[in-house]
Amino acid sequence: MVFLIALFFIKNKTLFINKEIFTSQGINQDGLAYNTEIIGDLVNRDADGDGVLDWEEGLWGTNLTKKDTNDDGVPDNVEIEKLKKAQGQSEQGQSLLKESGENLTETDKFSREFFSTVATLNQAGSIDQTTVDKLGSSLADHIQNTTPKKIFIISDIKTINNNTTPAIQNYANTLENTFKKHTINVSIPDILAESMTNDGDIDVAVLDKLDPIIKHIKGIVNEMMVMKVPSSISVLHLDALNRFQKLAENLSDIKLVDLDVIVAISAISQYQKNDEELRLSLEKFKSVINQKLNN
Repeated sequence: MVFLIALFFIKNKTLFINKEIFTSQGINQDGLAYNTEIIGDLVNRDADGDGVLDWEEGLWGTNLTKKDTNDDGVPDNVEIEKLKKAQGQSEQGQSLLKESGENLTETDKFSREFFSTVATLNQAGSIDQTTVDKLGSSLADHIQNTTPKKIFIISDIKTINNNTTPAIQNYANTLENTFKKHTINVSIPDILAESMTNDGDIDVAVLDKLDPIIKHIKGIVNEMMVMKVPSSISVLHLDALNRFQKLAENLSDIKLVDLDVIVAISAISQYQKNDEELRLSLEKFKSVINQKLNN
């Protein structure tokens, strides 16, 4: 696992050692000015459905969006399997994942598949700097590209067919009260930066400071789901709702560092992006509401 994390650090040197990576502001005292997936498919993502995991496709030089990269009539999974057998790969890595009754974390699953491939390349004498770079890039791509666990749809919110100015004003007041009720006066970036120790580890005790923040964000999500939303702004409401949900999941996953390090590192690497997307969503949301109220 140290090898996996080292590869990721090589590709993302500033993530843990440079506190400036966390440049957003968190939730300020105005509440509304908020600056800001399943991780479970981290191991099993197979975009083209050819039976070869996306992260492994890069190691073999195949296209993760095509089942037959070279269009020779032989699927990529068949060709890769032939290469593995030619290089003397044992079936141990495959069988380890299929052991019955074993409750594996995403880190366990990924590391077993990962080291199975490393063992194959090592037996073939293929572990050179280029291969290490590919391994690091594959791991970094996986960690930085995840999907949310929960995505709300329009039927999950309470839309009303009343787009009059009073209805929109009532909605805006309800939303403002929700943000005030769940105002957070601490900085998420500061907490993340504080949790990074001088030796590159993560102080889990410091991450406990995220708990009240997660609670407030979930509170916003719960209240946004039950408030009456004029149909003319329902899409913007839904977008903001999903971004709050994604950030709550993001912060909860960061706290898994002791249990599932790949999930935690993935969450840390995505925080800044999620924070910025939520901020932009709310800025647009607020602008539209103001325009409707001033017309």
